[in-house]
Parts: sequence; C-alpha cells; structure tokens
Amino acid sequence: MHITQLNRECLLHLFSFLDKTSRKRLAKTCHKLLEVFQDPFLWSLLNFHSPVELKKDNFLLGPALKYLSICWYSERVKVCNIEDWMKNNFQRDFCNRHENTVTDFLLEVCNRCPNLLSLTLSGCGHVTDDCILLLLKNCPNLRTLKLENCVRITDQTLEAVTLYGSSLQTLHVDFCRNITQTGLERVREKCPSVTLRAERSANMIPDNKPGKKLMLEKASRKLVQL
Repeated sequence: MHITQLNRECLLHLFSFLDKTSRKRLAKTCHKLLEVFQDPFLWSLLNFHSPVELKKDNFLLGPALKYLSICWYSERVKVCNIEDWMKNNFQRDFCNRHENTVTDFLLEVCNRCPNLLSLTLSGCGHVTDDCILLLLKNCPNLRTLKLENCVRITDQTLEAVTLYGSSLQTLHVDFCRNITQTGLERVREKCPSVTLRAERSANMIPDNKPGKKLMLEKASRKLVQL
C-alpha cells in the first residue's frame, strides 16, 4: 500500500511523529500530503529551540495550538541578558538582529491561538511585560505560564496575572532578575490557588542603572555570585 492510500486519520497520526522540518519536506511530495501538513489539528504542540526557528515556514499557527515552548539555551543568550545600559556596540548590534523576533511571533499567537493552554519561554531576553499582558488577555484558557531567564519581565507581569490569569494554575518566573519579592507576595495573596515558583528571581540584582559608586558595588557582588 502506498502512503497516499491511507486515510486522513492515519496520515495525521504518522505526521505527528515527525519534526516540523520533516513534515514540511514530506508535504512537498504531493497535494494530499500537503493537505495533511496544513491540517490545523496537526499543530496542537509547537517547540522551538531558537528565535531563528520562528522564521522558518515549517509550521502553522491556529486555534488548535494548545502547548507552545520557545527555549533558547545557546551561549548567545548571555548577550541578550546583559543590562541594556551596559551593552557595547557589538552586543547591541547582535541583539538588534532578533530583538523583536520572539515578541512579533507571540503577537501572532495572541491573534491566532485563543485556546492556548501552556506557554514556556526560556532565554527570551527581549520579551516584555506588555507582550505577556496581551497573551493573558487573548488566551483566557492559559493554565501554565513558565518564564525562565526572561530579564525584561517585571512585577507588571505579576500584576497582569492577578488581573487576567483567571485560568492560570502554574506560574514559574525563574531567574527573572527584575521580579521583586513584593510582586511575588501580591500574586500569592491575590491568586492563592496558583502554584508559584520563582527560583532566584527576587534575590537577583535588578537592572536599575545605579550611580557610579553603586555600579562598582554591583560589579563586585556579581563577581562574588560567580
């Protein structure tokens, strides 16, 4: 039996075992397999391992998307996590190349994926509070929000959780250095049913630009941490 003789349900099941790129390659072989590739039900789960992957035309966004993760663990993440006021020209140029990539993608998710249940972002140093706020507003069924090493996330995101995260069950804000203990306590007070984890976040040094004297103190404290 040729693969194209299988019914739609079987083909969807076979496609589900392939990664995004393999699905796209197989879809190029004939119209029937292309239709399977374009079936929204095939795209309920999406995992990305770098911002570059978000630009590849090998996936579909739609109401069927339930689980999304963008986890960037490259050494290049360290450049994005440097405080903006401390970056040199080379570092700024590097960040400018992809500064809006993840944010623009998440805005598309806001518009196309209202049934999202779980979002994980790790190493996404340019994602802002405003972006997370829109996601919480546009994805009212979101149950799990995990943010790790997202340095621009502040207590504004925690406030948005208390206002719009009515379905939220799990919230992680690990290694987000601009989160404060006050913000965490507010979430615990307003959303007692939410499982909250904030490893290191409230104990890390925030991005507020200090005076010259405090800059030296901050640098020495970071050396001690290393």
